[in-house]
Amino acid sequence: MASRFSLPDWDTLATLDDDELPLLAGALLIARDEYPQLDAAGYDALADEYARELREQIAASDSTPAKLIAINRYLFDVLGFSGNHEHYYDPRNSYLNEVFDRKLGIPVSLAVVQMEVARRLGIPLDGVSFPGHFLVRLPVDDGLMVMDPFNRGRPLAADELRDRACEHLGGEVPDDAQLMQILAPASHRAILVRMLRNLKALYARAEDWDRVARTTDRVIRLMPNAVEELRDRGLAYLRLGWLPGAREDLRRYLALQPAAEDAELVRLALVEASAGRTSLN
Repeated sequence: MASRFSLPDWDTLATLDDDELPLLAGALLIARDEYPQLDAAGYDALADEYARELREQIAASDSTPAKLIAINRYLFDVLGFSGNHEHYYDPRNSYLNEVFDRKLGIPVSLAVVQMEVARRLGIPLDGVSFPGHFLVRLPVDDGLMVMDPFNRGRPLAADELRDRACEHLGGEVPDDAQLMQILAPASHRAILVRMLRNLKALYARAEDWDRVARTTDRVIRLMPNAVEELRDRGLAYLRLGWLPGAREDLRRYLALQPAAEDAELVRLALVEASAGRTSLN
């Protein structure tokens, strides 16, 4: 029987509420921008196959944490999924087709694989937009089980989570309430935006402005109110020499953020775009 799995287009995806937005399809849609011929239904079927291989073992497990440990063992030990420690900044780590094919990824892309397999087995695994390093979480009887998909799904104790968060909070150690807030489940929209922003940062570092413009455009479609993305797309357009797009985005940014700290720099870029020059570097 042929798979019914298909990818929405970006316009359709952008109109969906957070609870309707499909995670696997969204992640593969990001990948299709770079790999137009990818077989999206094939990767959905692969996730189904992983779940099918695990179903009997999961049914025999006596607790939800034990089920998740079995999933992690299968993904990371049997199949060989792994965090790409050696080449962390390889863009392929963020494209889900490459993650499935190469068994290498970064925290958020590995988390998507982990979550998709777990959810097919009835295990409510969620992502966590933890500062600096994406994690996954599972509700258990006495609280939360938090794991690191980049390091083979290793469980993280509360003290380690506080230490990790502290590095990104100006040295402030979060109390229990703050830590629980940080560990709130990430929406599918937030996960897809994080994947796109990771790619955007990689391409900006490489001065690949065409891909910077593309990934920024996708963020804007998912988060129309992300004003700073208008600025970044406008600057990418300017570097590419597409002046009408640069002028429109930079004008909108200044109209929405007239007192922004970088407003003067953006005004100078707008003057450059309006004058027809593309010397920005």
